[in-house]
Amino acid sequence: MEEYQSERYSAVISERLEALRSLLGEACARAGRDPREVELLAVSKTVGPDEVRLAMAAGQRVFGENRPQELKRKLTALRDSGGLDGIRFDMIGNLQKNKINQVLGSAELIHSASSLHLAQAIAKRAEARGILARVLLEVNVSGEESKSGFSPDEVRSQIEDVISLGGIKVEGLMTMAPAHDASESRRTFSGLRDLADELRTRTGLPFGVLSCGMSDDFQIAVEEGSTLVRLGRIVFDERYRLD
Repeated sequence: MEEYQSERYSAVISERLEALRSLLGEACARAGRDPREVELLAVSKTVGPDEVRLAMAAGQRVFGENRPQELKRKLTALRDSGGLDGIRFDMIGNLQKNKINQVLGSAELIHSASSLHLAQAIAKRAEARGILARVLLEVNVSGEESKSGFSPDEVRSQIEDVISLGGIKVEGLMTMAPAHDASESRRTFSGLRDLADELRTRTGLPFGVLSCGMSDDFQIAVEEGSTLVRLGRIVFDERYRLD
């Protein structure tokens, strides 16, 4: 990236991150929540290592990638250019069984354990490597056929099987809401929150991470209990409106 472009874009990212943290704070205030309960994950799938470095320089510490090979590429480039001290990368996209080994040991949190079979495969490979994989269960709360994940009823019927697996630690739930529909987004996010409450009572586990809310709906997600919002375009694309 040219130096003058780097300086300008660095200012853009800094301003956007500051504005987003303010919007997150306002959403928390409306819900009577502490802003420290909500983590901003910058989805870096559409940008390169240079842009990630600029976001890091602006204070961003948590990033997410959709594809295992891109996760590996970014981590390698960033380590080679100065290290990743205090920086976390999560795997947030669909995960195929044959890509699990690329993610283990690289992603600190896997957001997309979308079925019992996938959870079993992650657990088996993690145990073989002596790793405890931190995962979220992806839940298709909205019931859209285009979305992957456990149905809420599948989570209820299979949760004991999942949490009994060695090699993984279930830290919470993840979901995605229907696009461009605020009322359905709210229903989806509140449904995830209620499901987590139910699972806490049943299992005694904290289910402390609720990963939901993206660029178009993150404020609604925070109002309904999200603890981690996944923001991509609104962080890295200066054409995306900040409302």
